[in-house]
Amino acid sequence: MVLGANDGIISTAALLLGVAAANSSRDAILTAGLAGLVAGAVSMALGEYVSVSSQRDSERGDIAKETWELEHQADHELEELTAIYQGKGLDASLAQQVAVQLTAYDALGSHLREELGISQDDLARPFQAAWSSAVAFSVGASIPLIASAAASSSLRMVAIVVVTMVALIVLGYVGARAGGAGPGRSIGRVVVGGAVAMAVTMAVGWAFGAAVG
Repeated sequence: MVLGANDGIISTAALLLGVAAANSSRDAILTAGLAGLVAGAVSMALGEYVSVSSQRDSERGDIAKETWELEHQADHELEELTAIYQGKGLDASLAQQVAVQLTAYDALGSHLREELGISQDDLARPFQAAWSSAVAFSVGASIPLIASAAASSSLRMVAIVVVTMVALIVLGYVGARAGGAGPGRSIGRVVVGGAVAMAVTMAVGWAFGAAVG
């Protein structure tokens, strides 16, 4: 969600500034910004859906493979599970006891968890990933778009830059806290990255506007 919002803020702010730097009218700037919001949200949703669907297909394939191996190679699978617990520090006898008991309790779940790090109850969710990414992008993109709509023509670019920078600082802080990291480095990354993106698109917009003019 944080990454989606970050993409929405930076890409839309950069787009608005690039169009504004080309001396476009207010209507053209807002139309471009709204088009960027919609296109970005749809693109994020489709991209996440395809990516997470592929991940889910892979997980289902692993489950099917592990199910077949448990049905046809039970002894080998027990040896694998025993070796895993030995690798975690248990002695051979205790590792085998644990493997035997877990196999009797939930053989498939134990092997999926220990060998592959997945759970049948927690597979990837393509639709959830798609809509959450689209919503996050749209929320982020709406921030510079609202700033552009509310500001006067003379202050529009300044307003977009200031509002975007503030939003990136807040987002960097939230992302760092959610990940349990220090906020300084996270804020620095998103602010510097956003500033570079906006500067480049402003330069392109100015150069294109000057060339057309």
